[in-house]
Amino acid sequence: MRSSPRTVLYIAAATAVALFSACSKGSSDAKGSASGFGPSWAPDKLTSVNGVPAADIEAAIQKRLAGGRPAQIDADVWGHTQRLYKIYGGNALWLTPNGLHKTRPLALMNAILNAENDALRIDNYPIGALAQSVATVKQSAHSTADQLAEADVTLTSAYSQLGEDYLTGQVDPKQMSQSWHIDPEEENVDSALVRGLRIDALDKSIATMRPADSDYAGLTHSLYQFRTLAAKGGWSPVPAGKAVKPGGADNPARITALRARLAAEGMVAPHDSTAGVDGSSFDRGLAATLAQWQVRHGLAVDSMLDAPTFAALNLPTTYRMGQIAANLERMRWLPRSLGTRYIYVNVPEFRLEAHDTGKAPLEMKVIVGKDYEDKATPVFSDSMETIVFRPYWNVTPDIAAKEIFPKGPGFLAAENMETYQEGGKTRIRQRPGGKNALGLVKFLFPNDYNIYLHDTPNHELFNKDIRAFSHGCIRVEKPDELASWVLGWPIDQVHTEEQGKDDHGVRLPKKLPVYITYFTTYMRDGQLWFGNDLYDRDDPLVAATWKAAAPSAQTTAAIQALRRIAAAK
Repeated sequence: MRSSPRTVLYIAAATAVALFSACSKGSSDAKGSASGFGPSWAPDKLTSVNGVPAADIEAAIQKRLAGGRPAQIDADVWGHTQRLYKIYGGNALWLTPNGLHKTRPLALMNAILNAENDALRIDNYPIGALAQSVATVKQSAHSTADQLAEADVTLTSAYSQLGEDYLTGQVDPKQMSQSWHIDPEEENVDSALVRGLRIDALDKSIATMRPADSDYAGLTHSLYQFRTLAAKGGWSPVPAGKAVKPGGADNPARITALRARLAAEGMVAPHDSTAGVDGSSFDRGLAATLAQWQVRHGLAVDSMLDAPTFAALNLPTTYRMGQIAANLERMRWLPRSLGTRYIYVNVPEFRLEAHDTGKAPLEMKVIVGKDYEDKATPVFSDSMETIVFRPYWNVTPDIAAKEIFPKGPGFLAAENMETYQEGGKTRIRQRPGGKNALGLVKFLFPNDYNIYLHDTPNHELFNKDIRAFSHGCIRVEKPDELASWVLGWPIDQVHTEEQGKDDHGVRLPKKLPVYITYFTTYMRDGQLWFGNDLYDRDDPLVAATWKAAAPSAQTTAAIQALRRIAAAK
């Protein structure tokens, strides 16, 4: 079970009304509180800044905004920047009569410098321009209107970019994968940015833009742990060799290296009486620990040091960090509230959770789409409307052509199938009953992909560790319990329906959100797990969101300059 129900919320969203009503309309010295975050804030009504007329600064800001988008700022971020100034009537947002605000630019700079803790690529931000423009104003008591405007606009665009990255992710999910179809339904980014500015404690308001989810926090902590481990040199690889099973003979040095490799991730294998003085034999304790490691890394669990396990063990820490970074990005793509009652499937985890606020989730194994021939289960969300008991299986034309018709009429009879005419074409369906491929119940949430949840007559497949056997639909381990949970029925009533009328649909009294997701790293019981990247979707996202190599000398110099400015306060 997860460390907590996967209810992803924005603290900012929950306090939106309070923030808007509490905002000061006068100055940054406003009294009152913005929903527990301390005083509210609004830009000073400036007449001048260190002797420079406010009207000149505002004119310079408008000239800067009209002068074209800086090369390092994308169009969406520049649009947010322009609209923020429009919302605030063209006022400077980071200036006071004495120059830059004392704390707010500092809070923003520190947030950007620490953004890598959330696996946001710091080299994507205008670090150099930010350091230069802020330093120019801070180091001179006689800044020009253009210099003050440049610092103000650069701070605003950096704030807009950081906020957008937290709120919607660094990259567009549809550019990364044609199989991610979850609409984040994010709150209006401009509104969120305004609410963030209206909290005087800007560091706290920026923090509220992060997904407020225990898994997100767990992944950021895991990223920190792996980063610390990598800084110490990571783990030593296990030497190559033949596959070996518990009790089998192998190079003692290789077994010792295996123990050290597992220990690097905190999994210390106990020695039993067969381990030898130096722990160099593949004993029962090592076998059990390796099995636990395989479970947590999406592998077949057999305690064997075989080719897949060997390859996974020797992936470097930087690769695992990239996977964590990719999945933090996927979390930023999700809606900020999944609802109070919903079904959540994670394909690489082969797992379903049915959540109801305040109650322990119902959990079960699932079988998902195969990893070839376009049978992958897509990522999307929709609303469950109907449960069908004793369903027909209406065979799709593609499956019928490839897998049914070639086997002849004898196969149809043996599998309790029948043909019928629809639109002038011959179709195949399987009659309800114990041999039906959908089992005794299916769960419908109409969608563009013809995907649904269903029972199966082949429950032995749930004993497999890697469960990618379907044509795309999702087979559930406990269909009766899920039907009982969805409908709020006693389990006996579900059983009665399963023995009742054929193809009998029951409408849900209220639509139920269903999320089919794809996370290859996740938290379970407070521990980091790596799922099976069935559909090879990690590497492109890692490349877009994670930079394992050291930044360029130019970026490093800009970061150091920004750190010096932030440290100087």
